[in-house]
Amino acid sequence: MKVLNAPVAAKKPKKLEIHDDVRIDEYYWLRERENEEVIDYLKSENDYYDNQTRHTDALKESLFQEMRSRIKEDDESVPYRYNGYWYITRFEEGKDYPLYYRKADQEGAVEELLFDCNGMAEGHSYFHLRGINISKDNRKVAFGIDTVGRRIYTIYVKDLQTGELHQNTIENTTGSSVWANDNETLFYSRKDEVTLRSEKIYRHVMGSDPQEDVLVYHEEDETFNAFVYKSKSQRFIIFGSESTLTSEYSILDANNPQGTPHVFQPRIRGMEYGISHYGNDFYILTNADGAANFKLMKTSVDKTSKEHWEEVIGHREDVLLEDIDIFDKYLVVSERKEGLNLIRIIKWEDHTEYYLPFDNETYTAFPSTNLDFNTVVLRYVYNSLTTPSSTIDFNMDTREKTVLKEQEVLGGNFDKDNYTSERIWVTADDGQKVPVSMVYRKGMKKDGNNPLLLYGYGSYGATIDPYFSTVRLSLLDRGFIYAIAHIRGGEYLGRKWYEQGKLLAKKNTFTDYIACSRHLISENYTSEKHLYAMGGSAGGLLMGVVINMAPELYHGVVTQVPFVDVVTTMLDTSIPLTTGEFDEWGNPQDPEFYDYIKSYSPYDNVKEQEYPHLLVTTGLHDSQVQYWEPAKWVARLRDRKKGDNKLLFHINMDAGHGGASGRFEALKEEAMEYAFLLDLEGISL
Repeated sequence: MKVLNAPVAAKKPKKLEIHDDVRIDEYYWLRERENEEVIDYLKSENDYYDNQTRHTDALKESLFQEMRSRIKEDDESVPYRYNGYWYITRFEEGKDYPLYYRKADQEGAVEELLFDCNGMAEGHSYFHLRGINISKDNRKVAFGIDTVGRRIYTIYVKDLQTGELHQNTIENTTGSSVWANDNETLFYSRKDEVTLRSEKIYRHVMGSDPQEDVLVYHEEDETFNAFVYKSKSQRFIIFGSESTLTSEYSILDANNPQGTPHVFQPRIRGMEYGISHYGNDFYILTNADGAANFKLMKTSVDKTSKEHWEEVIGHREDVLLEDIDIFDKYLVVSERKEGLNLIRIIKWEDHTEYYLPFDNETYTAFPSTNLDFNTVVLRYVYNSLTTPSSTIDFNMDTREKTVLKEQEVLGGNFDKDNYTSERIWVTADDGQKVPVSMVYRKGMKKDGNNPLLLYGYGSYGATIDPYFSTVRLSLLDRGFIYAIAHIRGGEYLGRKWYEQGKLLAKKNTFTDYIACSRHLISENYTSEKHLYAMGGSAGGLLMGVVINMAPELYHGVVTQVPFVDVVTTMLDTSIPLTTGEFDEWGNPQDPEFYDYIKSYSPYDNVKEQEYPHLLVTTGLHDSQVQYWEPAKWVARLRDRKKGDNKLLFHINMDAGHGGASGRFEALKEEAMEYAFLLDLEGISL
């Protein structure tokens, strides 16, 4: 077999100057998506990846078949009821995509096939359907389709009586839409063609030309994104607009689609709120007036501004109020305390309350699809690092629970009693205690010889909960420990945990992760020779920073669609997402933020040093993190890194930020990443 040399990207220095500071970017030209030289370079990286990993092809195939064998291929969701119908999602054996069905809630009703995504995906290397939206009379369905992977959807409308598609389609949307109660008027959000920012909401009347659709709402602030949805009560169309720190809503009577939306509460910078309608009131989840962990307020439907809000659940320093679900007899509150999910049930009539009992040390529990007002049954999902996911119906009157479905793990050798999980606390550089959740096979010895994969994210307040994964068993059964570092920048320990990991405190995210890594080594869970790191998107930024700061801690790193060219991206407002992220990272037009971001930006801090073995992945059509960020980063790493450790770069030429769209193709990508780790451990089977 001929061994290929690592690709070498041409250096074409570009001078980037701001605040009297000059950066030279020798790989800026890789942004030229239509340039044949760029495509050739990306293809050469894929060829090099294939060449360098050919000896693991059998392992990759074995892992893929193993992962696939655990999946119940002919599976279906637990049906949920909505507006007189039961809705079911089904997978068929050997097929990549779901089939969507419904069945009238009456005796003798026959199932109707709404969509067979397998047939719809034919001829496309990527396919995603989203935003299924049924009209109130149950006769039409609107839905969005993306066949590129850039999250730009075309909306179609299907007649559910004839099965025919309406002639008019709506281009360049988010894929989501909302029917007014007249069953003829559709509201949807459209994206800017360059920045992909969702900025305008239109009203479309069936039978009319989409080019004549009426602009109902225009979000002119480029740091905000606009969206539209319908209240659970079906009474209001709700127009929302959010930035990282601020939100604003407008409401419109769903029976009067030609009306003018009314602003619920004008935006106040730094104030976030969300609204839910019930009876004559709106319930408002908000951080107003210093309620960092949020509080619940209510106000009447005709007096919606902030001065009329009354407190229902006050702010608590030790409990994060995450969400609410409203039923006719009960209010269900999703909370988080000390990192763990809590589900609180409150009866409207007499305000008696209780919590659902959970007794695991580390688990995930959350309300599922609950679209029906007039029921005493709450549907929720429970799983943990060792326990497959269960869908449960809980009777809030009798407090009896019914397990409707537990995720099946096929393959014949899974027994949850073979695994154990734990949560440990690590002292960060500034004394904060950082939790780490982990899972491994029973009998693990803390002798420093265990391979350990530490996953991290730590941005946007997103919490990586400890969830069950059938795919992960392929590592656990080969002796790996799998761990999640609940670092600052996420909301695992409440809103302040997020605030301490963003803007000018962003470096806490990185030093927390490094502290967790050092602790796992010092406590002999693993060692530098066996510790591996993984993160994607903003978690890929995390990977890029920690290997600049502490490369000696890790034997290998997998970084998926990594956000690594932070300064250049945040200075370019034409790139999708940039303007909406100033409140997360800071605006480098401000010298203070420029200097701070530059001090950690992975691309700007690549050093002449040894780096761990690296596998970097991206998608050519990625709209969240453009492909050129990892491409430039890999090129600079190749030029500057010392030593002979592997640097592999794989580009999915047919996908975007989420990778492959089919369930089996997605498994192949995970098998690729696991094979990289196992190969570094010398594990071939």
